[in-house]
Amino acid sequence: MKRKVMEELINWKAKPAHKPLLIHGIRQVGKTWLMKEFGSTYYENTSYIVFEKNHRIQELFSKDLDVKRILTGLEIESGKKIEPHNTLIIFDEIQECPGALTSLKYFNENAPEYDIIAAGSLLGVFLHKNVSFPVGKVEFLNMYPLNFSEFLLALNEVKLYELVNNCDWELIKIFRDKLIMFLKMYFFTGGMPEVVYQFSKNHDFNAARQIQHNILDSYQHDFSKHIPINDLQKTRLIWDSIYVQLSKDNKKFIYKNVHKNAIASSFENSLGWLENCGLVHKIPRVSKPALPLKGYANTGAFKLFLCDIGLLCAISGLDAKTILEGDTLFTEFKGVLAEQYACQEMKHFKNTEIAYWTNDSATAEIDFILQLEGQIIPVEVKSSINLKAKSLSVYREKFQPRTEIRTSLSNFNKNGNLFDIPLYSLSELKKIISVCP
Repeated sequence: MKRKVMEELINWKAKPAHKPLLIHGIRQVGKTWLMKEFGSTYYENTSYIVFEKNHRIQELFSKDLDVKRILTGLEIESGKKIEPHNTLIIFDEIQECPGALTSLKYFNENAPEYDIIAAGSLLGVFLHKNVSFPVGKVEFLNMYPLNFSEFLLALNEVKLYELVNNCDWELIKIFRDKLIMFLKMYFFTGGMPEVVYQFSKNHDFNAARQIQHNILDSYQHDFSKHIPINDLQKTRLIWDSIYVQLSKDNKKFIYKNVHKNAIASSFENSLGWLENCGLVHKIPRVSKPALPLKGYANTGAFKLFLCDIGLLCAISGLDAKTILEGDTLFTEFKGVLAEQYACQEMKHFKNTEIAYWTNDSATAEIDFILQLEGQIIPVEVKSSINLKAKSLSVYREKFQPRTEIRTSLSNFNKNGNLFDIPLYSLSELKKIISVCP
């Protein structure tokens, strides 16, 4: 299974003075596979250390954090000689060993010639108390579920992938129906690697849905394992309300829709757990679409999207039959799936801030505002081929943006500053606006 994030690991290795790398990503997003595949492909040897239920290796990090002593212990545990630059050291499930997390600081300071990649449950990593986190001593890499183009590759649709990747609009127009068919499949399966892998073998929607439910159950187990008891029930209430919140005409997150007596101050810790572990994407409202976008964010007004569109469909109870019934998937559900999909695709863009905008009277709303390569770009998401965009007209008159994006099931078109980009080509947004100024 090809993952584009592999290119970032290659770039990390090529940097002369790289620090230990900590991969951020939700459970079962493919972090272990990625690290092992990277090690076996680009290093002579790999020393793979998993901390879960490994009391011997946990004890190694429980005393002093002398790097030479730790390296000797790692060689004994893995049965492999660890050589600078030639061996990739992998720390998996690092949340199970706070000492190992702290040790990354000492590897960076005292033994920078050793290449280390670490990963683990973000809930576990973020919720460790009284642990010295190696601030400034590690690099970070965000890993998300497969996007649509990676999904095409996983299904061995290489030519369709190349079509989308090359932005060959004339050929794309010819094969539009086929691309929409695969987009429907992706809406259902999402991008969790195990789901996509199993679906690629037999296109069994029911089997894919069962794996999704298994993943959702594992997240609930993580809640119970890591979140303080006082916040656990509130966290579950927020989690269970996300689809309902997104299904409303006004997709702004409202605490009263979580519980009739809910107030922001009593639920913000629980929301923080979900956000910190990567299970939700919090998209704030901005009062003014200007640089820097974060400076104009209203932290009290936001939309909340799930980490994966397939998991959102599983939570909603969307069945496989809906996939096959014309464009029902796009025209129903108040556009919730199209917006979820767009958010998920844009999360793959590096060095990008995402927000949304409404005017003061709340009569106009732009689904997403991107801070991308020095530009502030409005993005309107349409769930079918309806291209009416009253809010975009209001925004255009008020702010005169240099670039505007409208994404839907319609074919590609450019009219002045406005780009109409098909939903199935959204992953190429950066390329499209750079080659068609």
